[in-house]
Order: sequence, then structure tokens, then C-alpha cells
Amino acid sequence: MKDSKDKGKILVVEDEKSMNDILMMLLEGEGYEVVSAYDGSQGIDAIKKDIFDIVITDIKMPKQDGFAVLRSVKETSPETIVLMVTAFGTTEDAIDAMKLGAYDYINKPFKIDEIRLIVKNALEKRLLKREVKNLREQILTTYRLDNIIGKSKPMQELLMTLPKIADSISSVLIMGESGCGKELIARAIHNLSKRASKDFVAINCAALPEGLLESELFGFMKGAFTGAASNKEGLFEVANNGSIFLDEIGDMPASLQAKLLRVLEDGTFRRIGGIKDVTVDVRIISATNKYLKDEAEAGRFRSDLYYRLNVIPVMIPPLRERKEDIPLLIEHFFEKHGVKDKKFTQDAISLMMSYPWHGNVRELENSVERILTFTDTPSISVNDLPEEIRSYVARKAEPVSVNSTQISPEGVNLDSILEDIEMRYLKRSLEITGGIKTDAARLLNISFRQFRHRLKKYGID
Repeated sequence: MKDSKDKGKILVVEDEKSMNDILMMLLEGEGYEVVSAYDGSQGIDAIKKDIFDIVITDIKMPKQDGFAVLRSVKETSPETIVLMVTAFGTTEDAIDAMKLGAYDYINKPFKIDEIRLIVKNALEKRLLKREVKNLREQILTTYRLDNIIGKSKPMQELLMTLPKIADSISSVLIMGESGCGKELIARAIHNLSKRASKDFVAINCAALPEGLLESELFGFMKGAFTGAASNKEGLFEVANNGSIFLDEIGDMPASLQAKLLRVLEDGTFRRIGGIKDVTVDVRIISATNKYLKDEAEAGRFRSDLYYRLNVIPVMIPPLRERKEDIPLLIEHFFEKHGVKDKKFTQDAISLMMSYPWHGNVRELENSVERILTFTDTPSISVNDLPEEIRSYVARKAEPVSVNSTQISPEGVNLDSILEDIEMRYLKRSLEITGGIKTDAARLLNISFRQFRHRLKKYGID
């Protein structure tokens, strides 16, 4: 039999001594660790001092009744399961107990087997919740070391979805701006999956020319081309039974897109120069900083491949949309570089949080490293920040305004006025972002497709 602490800890709150003794003997006989209280006040004191998996409480008791015990549990340990027991129960009592969060309502006299079953099922539910909570905490701590850091709501929601994504066998498409940590999320998905003991292989599809990318992904046979002195496995074979991460998938040449589609469809491909199919079992995790759906609709990316890759979409928020995470990230980078005796002033932190960080976490880390290199004092002030950060406030775009809202007796051309304002905003957003259209579209809170359409409309290049 397992140790009683491994099976679960139960508090029995029952003022009738004979019933208290019966429940104690029954539950201890099942291997549970049991604590008893003989009225509601004792029960509430026990709840404040310790955490229980299950609380079994009578309703009608002196000093404090079972409803007071139930409320105390929900205030101090919401995950603890409460079973209400009474010999004088009414339908109203049962309804009230359930409304307050009781797991079950049991009338006396009860059958021994009934109590055994209810406690067993309740404890299984409690332990399952505990496992889920522990797994979530493990994710939030383990992957903090990989820069997947954040108390912001978008990052918390993202981290909470990782176990479900990892359990799936479907393809994952990770979307987000450059520098936001797409590969880190891909590695987390692999490490949480059943494939974790196998290889995680990563390749940047934009970093290699077409011929070299094909040979890296699919391998080649001896003599397939000049310099092919022997057979070579491709990365898909290396990643067999594991995961492959295809970064910047939107830049994959069209000829290779067709070959990748076949891998997704039936798990087969041919090496360059080969005549036999190679079969692999690989989970494909891809990433892009492009609007891949727009690329597909424009004919620059295969639509059928896009839908095969985008079975489970994952969106990583840019750093400017989770600015409350910036202090945590700075603290992490200090730890990463072994810095313990330096600290940002509040003004410096405020300015770092107001900066847009178009290069996301990667840009933030580079800036912190630069600051640490050139700052000798323990306190890092605004004057120690890089010039582009210090001058950001001065470079902020001034709001475009209409000089006059006067309307002459002859009237005004409203369409012309609105078009002029829109055109000025478009131009100013491009000035701020250095001509990067995707960033300019985000500044204006419109889609990239809408932005391109408006540039074309006004002839802005």
C-alpha cells in the first residue's frame, strides 16, 4: 500500500463523535491521511493551518455550521474538494451547497461503499487538477530559462496552450515578428511532446540558396551532382520520429514547396538523384514573419501547402504588446550575463518600456548587453541608455490634425480632406518605421493588405 500522504489528505468535520470515529476508521483503512475536527470552528482552524485534498463536513453543527466551513475552504484553498453530509438535509440546503462550490451532498444514513466511491472519485479529480497545475508551473519556470518569459496575459495564455499543442500530432505554424522567439516556442512544443527524446532539427529556409536548401532537407545520392562523393541523409531523415523546425517558411522556393507538400501528405520524399522513396515520421513545426495567407492569395506561396502547415496556428505577440514583461526580461538578461550589482533606475525602466522594440526580444537583449558593456556604475540611468532609446520621445510622430474645422458657405470637399489626412498618416508611418511596411501597418492598426491597397491608391512608394 502507498504511504497515506501519497494517497491524499482528508479533513473530517463532524460533531457527532461516533460518526466522526466511523469516518476516521473507514478512510484510514483506505490508506488516506485523516485529520478530525468536532465542530465547525475546529474545522476552520484546521483549514487555516493546513491544506487538505478533501474536506468532509457535517452541515448542522454548533458554533460554526458546514456552510461556514465550506466558505472557509473556498477562501483559503479553492482547489480543495468539499463533501457535505447531513441527517437533516433539504433540497434548499443541497442547492445552496452546490452554489457555494461543494463537490457533492450526501444524506445520512449513507452506505460505506457509497462514501468510498465518492471519496475515490473526488480525490482523482483533485489529483488531476494538481497535476495540471504542476505541469503549468513547470512550463512557466522551465522555459523561463529559454527567454519564454512573461506575466502578461498574452504570454500566459500562450504558455498555457503549449501542453495541448505538444500532445497533438498535427503541424504547427508559428507566426510573429522577427526576434520574438519563434524557435524557442517550437523547441518548447517539441520538449513537451512524446517526441522529446528524439531529435529536434532546425533550419532557416531563407538562409540558404535553393539547391543547397534542397540537399540539406532531403539529402542526396552519390554522384547526383558535382561534389556528391557519397550518399548523404537529409534533415528529414535525421529528424525521423522527432520534430523539424522550418524557420522563415514563407521564403521557401516554389519547387521545394511541392516536395514539402508530399512529405506532409504521405511522409515520403526522394533524395536528390534517388529513385526510391524515403519514408519518415516527422512532426513539422514551421514559422514565418510574413502574412502567409496573403502570400498564398497573391500566388507567392502554395495555398495547399499553407493549409497543411496551418493546422495549429500559434501567434506570438510582439514585445510592444506585452510591455509589462520588459522588466522581467531585463532581469533575465542580467542573470544570463552574470550581472548582480547593477540596476536600472525607475526613469530608465519607464523609458525602456515606452520604446517600441521593433526588433522585439532580440533587440532588447542586444540593447541590455550594450548598456552593460558601457556602464560602470551600479545604477543605470536614462543617460546610460542608447541614443535611439533616449531620443525616442523626441522622435515620436506628432498627431496629424486638421488646421481648421471651419466650413465656408460654399461647403467643403470632405472626401478630399479625409484623403489628405489618410495620405499624411501613411507617409508618416513609413518615416517612423524606416520604410518597413509591415511595421507601418501595425502602427496604423490596419492589416498589411489594407496598407498595401492604400499605398497603391495614393501612389505612395
